[in-house]
Amino acid sequence: MRSVRTKIIAAGLVLAAAGVGGWQLLPTGDDGRRVIRVGTSDVVSALDPAGAYDAGSWALFSNVYQSLLTIKAGSDIPVPDAASSCKFVGQKLTTYQCELRPDLKFPGGRAVTAEDVKFSFDRIKQINSEQGPAPLFNTLASVSAEGGTVTFNLSARDATFPFKIATGAASIVDKEKYPAKALRKGDAVDGTGPYTLGAYEPGASAELKPNPAYRGQGRPARANVTVRYFKDSTDLDKAWRERKVEVAHRDMPPEVLAGLNPGLKDTRYQASGGTETRNLVFDVRPGAAAEKPAVRQAVAAVLDRSKISGGVYKGTVTPLYSLVPAGIAAHSTPFFDAYPSPNGTLARKLLKDAGITAAVPLTLGVNTRGANVAEATEIKRQLESTGLFQVTVKPVEAWADFQKGYAAGEYDAYTIGWIADFPDADNFLAPLVGAGSSMNNGYSDKTVDDLITRTQSHSDRAGAAADFRELQKVVAQQVPMLPIWQKKDYVLSREAVAGAQYLSDGTGVWRLWELNWL
Repeated sequence: MRSVRTKIIAAGLVLAAAGVGGWQLLPTGDDGRRVIRVGTSDVVSALDPAGAYDAGSWALFSNVYQSLLTIKAGSDIPVPDAASSCKFVGQKLTTYQCELRPDLKFPGGRAVTAEDVKFSFDRIKQINSEQGPAPLFNTLASVSAEGGTVTFNLSARDATFPFKIATGAASIVDKEKYPAKALRKGDAVDGTGPYTLGAYEPGASAELKPNPAYRGQGRPARANVTVRYFKDSTDLDKAWRERKVEVAHRDMPPEVLAGLNPGLKDTRYQASGGTETRNLVFDVRPGAAAEKPAVRQAVAAVLDRSKISGGVYKGTVTPLYSLVPAGIAAHSTPFFDAYPSPNGTLARKLLKDAGITAAVPLTLGVNTRGANVAEATEIKRQLESTGLFQVTVKPVEAWADFQKGYAAGEYDAYTIGWIADFPDADNFLAPLVGAGSSMNNGYSDKTVDDLITRTQSHSDRAGAAADFRELQKVVAQQVPMLPIWQKKDYVLSREAVAGAQYLSDGTGVWRLWELNWL
């Protein structure tokens, strides 16, 4: 497997005199430690791991919960965290076993047991929330616990399983505090991560305090952190410019990122990774406007990615022609092979051959975060300029409402970003186009599912490359979703803050515990 991370490619610069005195006046926590304020527009949809499968929630989970395994900064190999060791048993890749660390305690003081781990996985499958991570564990048949040993029994060979239990989906919860068959209500969190959650205001802020009982792979947290959540990138940029946050991550406006340079005062910035992707997802359920493949293929035929990447995003993203981004083993370009350039004539023929002669009405759902609305407006312009489509853009401000909307089929198509749960091509395919897809768009295909199963059977991931390429060809032919772009991961920080270069690296782990004051 090839690493998907890159080294830091840029860092600026000079500490302004105004910046030196400013940080000394920052608020302190009740333990007297200065608070580092981190700004993001990736809001939390749920505090219960069984009910969240999004970047904002998992970012917080990285800090307040533990998984059996994790991925260290600068690596792409899962290593023990809440576990002391994990391994496949036998050669079939269908039994995976972990030994739990003996010294873990929940905030209330109760020792973590193997039964808690089993409970955490069982409830994800039992609750099966539409916004939850159950699709990630499609090969998990059962979990057993005996002493300090947790055994996962898989329904099929799954070489990617260690990666899956290194994600926020595998967060371990207290079986005495979380209901078995329903999501936990309220704002309380009982996990064993590097931080404990203090005051929490949904959509606004989360106060994190170092957990003195933490035992795991990460270093103990040293600074109090307040995460501030902003409605969009414009508000995040304003908070950064007004020095209301010391760290800014996901997402600053494209024009701000495009203007980063070493001459900026009291600003460090890192651009790492490059596996965040954005896709146009079609509702293919019976009766939907995009049910017929010809409609989706016609959209693919006319989409001009270069005008989106260069115009809307000012060159901070790169056109993408595969669900698997460049930098991940098994990346290919099936959508470029099928639709090498915008072609209205081809789109018209596809629709005509399918018996579609009138302009196709499409409702395009979009969350209002960042440049999403501008992007949707450009897609609308491109499609309507052919005379083949009539597009209604439906902006939705609240992320949770947007998730519920696309799960309920309220949009004929919608745009959505995807951040790798783990650095393997499987993570850009199985949860997006496989059985029980988290995209909730009604797509299902036996050939695709069979190919996914075959790719998961290779312990040597390079051996899965041919099947991954074939799988992507099938997706490009059927177009249940259409890749648009991929981008790097930008982190901005003040000179007085250390550790920001380790905050994020495209693996889905948000390492707030690495932050500290110089």
